[in-house]
Amino acid sequence: MKPTDFRHHHHLRVRWAEVDMQKIVFNPHYLMYFDCAVADYWRALAMPYEAAMQRLQGDIFLRKTAVEFNASALMDDRLDVALRCDRIGNSSMTFVGAIFRGEQLLTAGELVYVYADPATQTNRPVPAPLRALIEAFEAGQPVTRVQTGDWATLRDGASAVRTAVFVEEQGIARDDEWDEADQTAVHALVTNLLGMPVATGRLLREGDAASGTARIGRMAVDRTLRGSGVGRQVVQALEQAARARGDRRVVLGAQRSVQGFYQRLGYTPYGEPYDEVGIPHIGMARALD
Repeated sequence: MKPTDFRHHHHLRVRWAEVDMQKIVFNPHYLMYFDCAVADYWRALAMPYEAAMQRLQGDIFLRKTAVEFNASALMDDRLDVALRCDRIGNSSMTFVGAIFRGEQLLTAGELVYVYADPATQTNRPVPAPLRALIEAFEAGQPVTRVQTGDWATLRDGASAVRTAVFVEEQGIARDDEWDEADQTAVHALVTNLLGMPVATGRLLREGDAASGTARIGRMAVDRTLRGSGVGRQVVQALEQAARARGDRRVVLGAQRSVQGFYQRLGYTPYGEPYDEVGIPHIGMARALD
C-alpha cells in the first residue's frame, strides 16, 4: 500500500506516553491511531457524528479489527494515518487503514463496523443517505452544498447553526444575536449531503453602495467541523456575492481566537482590538481581486 491509495489522511505525532519500554509505540496505540482517523473521516465528510447518527436513528459499532505490523513507530515520528471505506454491505462497512512514516508502511489494518439500533445494538441496513455520502467522498465528489440567498430562503438552516454556536456554545443572549440586518443581508449556508446545516455567514454593505465595501458577519461553524474547510466555503461564497455586486473590499470583525483563520484567507488586521458582547475582536480587511 502507498499513501496515494487513500483519499483520507489524518496526521499525528507520536507522544512520549505512547512509547513502551522497548522505546517503540506500544501496539494497542495503533488501534487508537486508526480510531482517531475514523473520527476525522466523518469530519472530512462534513458530518457532525453524534447529530448525524441521531438524524439517521442509528449508530455505528466496531465488529472486527485486524492489524498487521511491519515496522515500529518511534517517539516524535510524524505519522500519516490513511483510511478508506472499501465496502458497504447491507449493514456492515469495511474500512482499510494504513499508517505511514513518509512513504514507509508501518502498519496495515482492517476495521469492520456495523450499523445498528443504538438501544439494542441489533443490525440495521446502512441508510441510503449515509451510503451515498461515503460513496461520494471516496469517488472524490463534493460532500457539501453551498447556497447564497436571502433570509427568507436560508433562515431555518442559518438560524440553527447560529443558535448552536453563538447562543448555546458562546452564551450570547438571544436578543443580541438577531437583528433587522438579517432581512437585508446576503446569507451563505453550507449543508452536507445528509441535508444538515453546518456553517453560515452573512454579507452586508459597509456604508453606501459608492464605498464599494462589504462586511462579512455572523460567521458560525458547527463545533465539530471547525478546521474541516466548511468555514472557508462560507467566506468564499460571500466574497463571490460581494464581487458580483461590484464591491471592491471586504471587512469583518474577527473573534481573536479565529484571527489566524482569516489571515490564511488573505485578511489583514487593522485598528485596535475591541470587545463585542464580551468577546475580544479585531477588525480585518481584504481587497477583492
